[in-house]
Amino acid sequence: QVQLVESGGGLVQPGGSLRLSCAASGISFSFYNMGWYRQAPGKQRELVAAITTDSTTNYRDSVKGRFIISRDNAEKTMYLQMSSLKPEDTAVYYCNAERRQILTKLNYWGQGTRVTVSS
Repeated sequence: QVQLVESGGGLVQPGGSLRLSCAASGISFSFYNMGWYRQAPGKQRELVAAITTDSTTNYRDSVKGRFIISRDNAEKTMYLQMSSLKPEDTAVYYCNAERRQILTKLNYWGQGTRVTVSS
């Protein structure tokens, strides 16, 4: 059974930092491209940062220079280090794992972890 379990969310003041983790089980983690998405109230889910199987990273413009995505294949875990947090970063953050094969695409989601940036 595939599981992606996020942790590390919480309440933080503007300018603060948080580190999110996504622990995977039931998949060959190193073969999956991984990503962090977020969904704020009343808004669509959006890609925040992604990391490929060879650790190439990509960020949405609004988080560049503030967030760092990383992965540890041995631990089957992905991370998102968030710094200089802003109120507009408030959202539920979701972990995503995707693997494209010849005829199919495997895609899994975690349950989400809430991040609230507020004074």
